[in-house]
Amino acid sequence: MASVAMDMLKAASDWLTFAFDAPFARAVVFGVNIGGHLFVEGLLVVVIIFLLSQKSYKPPKRPLTKKEIDELCDEWVPEPLIPKITDDMKYEPPALESAAGPHTLINGTEVINFASANYLGLVGHGKLLEACTRSLEKYGVGSCGPRGFYGTIDVHLDCEARIAKFLGTPDSILYSYGLSTMFSAIPAFCKKGDVIVADEGVHWAIQNGLQLSRSTVVYFKHNDMESLRNMLEKATQENKRAKKLRRYIVVEAVYQNSGQIAPLDEIVRLKEKYRFRVLLDESNSLGALGSTGRGLTEYCKVPVDKIDIITAAMGHALATEGGVCTGNARVIDHQRLSSSGYVFSASLPPYLATAAITAIDILEKNPDLITKLKKNVGTLWKGLSGIQGLEIASDPASPIVFLQLKKSTGSSKGDLQVLEEIAHRVLKEDTVFVATSRRSTLDKCKLPVGIRLFVSAAHTEDDLMKAGESLKRVAALALNGHD
Repeated sequence: MASVAMDMLKAASDWLTFAFDAPFARAVVFGVNIGGHLFVEGLLVVVIIFLLSQKSYKPPKRPLTKKEIDELCDEWVPEPLIPKITDDMKYEPPALESAAGPHTLINGTEVINFASANYLGLVGHGKLLEACTRSLEKYGVGSCGPRGFYGTIDVHLDCEARIAKFLGTPDSILYSYGLSTMFSAIPAFCKKGDVIVADEGVHWAIQNGLQLSRSTVVYFKHNDMESLRNMLEKATQENKRAKKLRRYIVVEAVYQNSGQIAPLDEIVRLKEKYRFRVLLDESNSLGALGSTGRGLTEYCKVPVDKIDIITAAMGHALATEGGVCTGNARVIDHQRLSSSGYVFSASLPPYLATAAITAIDILEKNPDLITKLKKNVGTLWKGLSGIQGLEIASDPASPIVFLQLKKSTGSSKGDLQVLEEIAHRVLKEDTVFVATSRRSTLDKCKLPVGIRLFVSAAHTEDDLMKAGESLKRVAALALNGHD
């Protein structure tokens, strides 16, 4: 028995020696590891399949009790549909009771109107009224359809051709609303990734167009050409693919927020140097600048073909409504398919297009209207000279005379309150209607607020002198000790 036990012990010793031999041990361990992995992975697959096959948990359906409903109603606080109404939002501007001519009615009293951009005095003009009446009798009020479907009428095509001929451009396109011209034309050409360098003083419609374009927008200091040059240089250096990007300079001819006139000759020089395109808004210069009213290009003696895109609202000098964009044929054709304000809006009522054609005809036959407008601007400047507490911030040739405080109260809200008090007293005491540059909460313009006077060729010398004397008297009383 002892020998058998010894044999068994030796056999066990030999087996252990063989089992723990290095190559064999590694093979065994490797086999065990593979088997373990496969087991775990298989188990995970089974668990995943099991979880996917299970239905989601649903609480038992039980109607809420009246007490639970009341508790939920008491706890629920609805979000307001509109922001909280502040005192500023409750502002009620004076309401006109007649046409917005050089003289108008407010609360039954005739006042001298400096709050409407009726630069050529054509509001209520006899020839415009006759032309509109004939157009209404022929076409009715309008088609109520977009231009691309059944909204195009022959007078629309006539108006586009007439404006293009007047401005010396190959073609133009009409919009049914002045503001939509700017915030439709800009996104039609500027897309995400493009670069736009814009003046910080542009009005809200342009700001909206810049936002809708989703382009990279940078602002240069208001009407500062050195700042513009620096921004163009920086934009060019930061974009290595600059030659493949669309790049634009966006400016106004006459800035609505300051009355300043853009130095177009310098802008064009920088445009050509840095290879940018220029989008120019001529809303407040068409019919008001240049020897024949053809706008900033004529005023600065810059060939109109140097400007890539020109937009303008027709509700100012032309005394109608709607807007126009003009340029080369490719610029116009592109908008007919890609500009939202043109494609999706009902077309301009025919009588308004007729009014625009008639207004241009009147302007061409009466160039003395431009001379009279310039003279009136000079007369008002003379009447406002030496005004206490205020200063004229606008350009001497601008049809917008812009008054702002010499010394700010420290906030735009405080400045606006002072200026509105002056405007209110001037209207109440002297029947002179002027307006402050009040802005909406969406307007991002950071220029100082002011009192804006729109000069018309239809204002008389007495109107202008009365406005100057009234503003000087009221400002002296309201701003006594403010300087």
